[in-house]
Amino acid sequence: MKKIRNMRLRLLILMVILLVGSCREEEKTLLHIGEWWATMTVSEDEELPFNFSLSKSTEGNYVMKIKNADETVYVDEITTDQDSIIIKMPVFEGYIAATYTADKISGSFIKESLGRIVPFNAMYQERNRFTVGSEAIENVSGIWETEFNFGTDSLYAAKGIFIQNDNKVTGTFRTKTGDYRYLEGVVDGEQLKLSTFDGAHVFLFTATVTDTTLNGVFYSGNHSVERFRAWRNEAFELPDANTLTYLKDGYDAFDFSFPDVNGETVNLQDEAFEDKVVLVQIMGTWCPNCLDETKFYVDYLKQNPSPDLKVVALAFEYARTEEKAFEGIQRLTDRLGVEYPILLAQVGTSNKTKANEKLPMLNHVLSYPTTIYIDKNREVRKIHTGFNGPATGEKYEEFKIEFSETLNELLSEKVK
Repeated sequence: MKKIRNMRLRLLILMVILLVGSCREEEKTLLHIGEWWATMTVSEDEELPFNFSLSKSTEGNYVMKIKNADETVYVDEITTDQDSIIIKMPVFEGYIAATYTADKISGSFIKESLGRIVPFNAMYQERNRFTVGSEAIENVSGIWETEFNFGTDSLYAAKGIFIQNDNKVTGTFRTKTGDYRYLEGVVDGEQLKLSTFDGAHVFLFTATVTDTTLNGVFYSGNHSVERFRAWRNEAFELPDANTLTYLKDGYDAFDFSFPDVNGETVNLQDEAFEDKVVLVQIMGTWCPNCLDETKFYVDYLKQNPSPDLKVVALAFEYARTEEKAFEGIQRLTDRLGVEYPILLAQVGTSNKTKANEKLPMLNHVLSYPTTIYIDKNREVRKIHTGFNGPATGEKYEEFKIEFSETLNELLSEKVK
């Protein structure tokens, strides 16, 4: 009997130890729920700030909501172990690896395939994205004709589109290949500061403002720095996106032949595309503008089903192996509910010159994404370079109307 009591006592002590240990472990790994303020170090002198919130799902898992102007990026793949945390970005390859306490997270944002590591820190507090020290001396609302990398062989044009209320600024830069996402920031005295982190891009813009000019620097993560200048020009427009990419002389058709996730080779001559209108989307699973476009296509196909319309995507992936590239494709497919095939066109690099070698009939692959419109007779009717996503506002609405009109015209035509 005494032996049994001793055994029970030992069991009770063991249960208490385990209970206390588990309580301590729970306390140690508990992150505060609510508003957080984060920074990414993009240079020795500059940090990119952004805001996010943490909550718990019904299953008890952490959910992060990253906020950029009118955009909210939902992150629900968060795992913790002791004092370590992994925050995996939705769809994209990048992730945050860090250590944490209840009110602080410190680590790095990592893109393994590109070998990029950006220091990341976050604190549990509700505060503005940027600190403002003085009233804005100018209002930057309006259209700005912009040159990035001016004075170099890499110069390219952009269109700044901004709205300012008091110190707060939202907007974006459009380029020939797409937009620079939802930007949010301030004018602090004579300094414009804008940032975004969308799970893939780490963008910070700083500039000195006058009534008619901007002179600034664009930081893309901590791997790229570009100077830019801009002038007020309400009439400024970028080149027509339907004129930038075209079939080269000597080619009268577009074709492709690449594998799908099952290893089956798919090409435009397959019976599935016969007598159909076909949209060929040149894209990458790493590309936020491509993600915006894919979301649009998925929604459009659900709202406008047609047996005469087929969409197929050609993915140019910087993942180092085919296995990793197909994992990214499957992840995008599952996350967005993509029902059209996404073929692997290139692995190991997203270099556009290399991409052009896979599609020699095009004058160039200028942008991810690019969409080729092919009619029922397999003739290329239009090639649209880039994508004006939701951050571009009016341009996005114009694109949706143009897209619908173009498809309705092609679908109404007869096979010759």
